[in-house]
Amino acid sequence: MKSLQGQLLVATPRLPDENFFHTVVLMVEHNQDGALGVVLNRIADQSVGQLWAEVSNAPCTSEQKINLGGPVSGPLLAVHTNSQLSEIEIVAGVYLAARKEHLDELVQQNAHRYRVFLGHSGWGSGQLENELEQGAWLVTPATKEYIFHAGEEDLWEKATKYIGDSILLESLHIKRMPEDPSVN
Repeated sequence: MKSLQGQLLVATPRLPDENFFHTVVLMVEHNQDGALGVVLNRIADQSVGQLWAEVSNAPCTSEQKINLGGPVSGPLLAVHTNSQLSEIEIVAGVYLAARKEHLDELVQQNAHRYRVFLGHSGWGSGQLENELEQGAWLVTPATKEYIFHAGEEDLWEKATKYIGDSILLESLHIKRMPEDPSVN
């Protein structure tokens, strides 16, 4: 089994679970015991600052919105770029934090990019592999551009276009495709 840690799962129409309709999931961990990821393109109405007032005594004035990481409840998670506050490196230069002291410090600073997730996506042993075999997900490498993409609404479209273009380029044995097809 090849680990999908550091990859993006992009939902296809074959995925029957409404929780994942048009989602892009960052795979945080994947091994023989199962998988854990966070949905990158589901945003809550609540800001990080509002949530922090409920869960911590540490001050936080962040207006950044909370991300809905998936249907599985659990501790708050943050995906960020500060190696000093990391528990896992997901991809080069992008880390995961779940410890309260790391989260408190992350949300009080502006030097490093971060996203806070309420809930996560989880799969038991073999479950994700079965969904992949059924064509429920497309897979592409995660990049900081995708992980910290500002337009969550169009992230799914952007990822599916990239994957489709990559398949087309490979099958036609061409090096690049123009943005405007009329220039062909």
